[in-house]
Amino acid sequence: MRSIPAADATTVARIRAAAVARFGRHGFARTSVREIASDAGVSAGLVIHHFGSKEGLRRACDEWMVAQLIGEKARLGDTEVASTIREWLDDPGRFRGYLDYVGMMLADGTGGGDRLFDLLLAETRAMLEEGVASGAMRESSDPELRAVLVTVHGLAPLLLREHLARVLGAPLDDPATVRRMTLPTLELYTHGLYADTRILDAARSAIADVGDGHAVAHPEAAVPADRVRSDKGPGNPNQDPDPPTGDDAARH
Repeated sequence: MRSIPAADATTVARIRAAAVARFGRHGFARTSVREIASDAGVSAGLVIHHFGSKEGLRRACDEWMVAQLIGEKARLGDTEVASTIREWLDDPGRFRGYLDYVGMMLADGTGGGDRLFDLLLAETRAMLEEGVASGAMRESSDPELRAVLVTVHGLAPLLLREHLARVLGAPLDDPATVRRMTLPTLELYTHGLYADTRILDAARSAIADVGDGHAVAHPEAAVPADRVRSDKGPGNPNQDPDPPTGDDAARH
């Protein structure tokens, strides 16, 4: 977005704040420029003047939100972006609009959402590496994928907060809900889920077999090629590319 004259900064900030609130609450597609303009107390034409288009406004909001999170991280030193989001959850009256917008960013798959997810993933990766190095956490067979899974698990309550509120009977930012979620979450990470290693051992064995070429990809793979039937309909992608012909076909 082009640079904005200082005299316009207050108006721009007001438009952006209105857009963050509207986009977060109703989503990008269901929000109009006229609604944002009305909330900001300006004309729709002025919104377009400053941001070029609705898409340009969305990009500006994404960039601003990521900058806010990074700025908080820099201001507070070693505090993670994820910690800032948790702080926002502790003050829902002030930050609910931010949380709604962050949830929309991550769910909509925009460039801003991608950047935010990558930041959170990098922080999670570093946290896990430090935990393994200190002996506080177990090693993983695939550290990178574990970092992805932990990141996704941490974001799930934010992305699914409406469902959580419906099922638990209280919003995610309610202190009682936070207290209720704390111990089960720590139990899951501390003790795991399964009481023994049978399922893990079976999965390791199955994956090892596939890796060694022992697994049969399809039941028909064990049947000689000249004995495989090809009675599937035209266009079926699973039909035999070399169906039996002549006497062989008659025997089938």
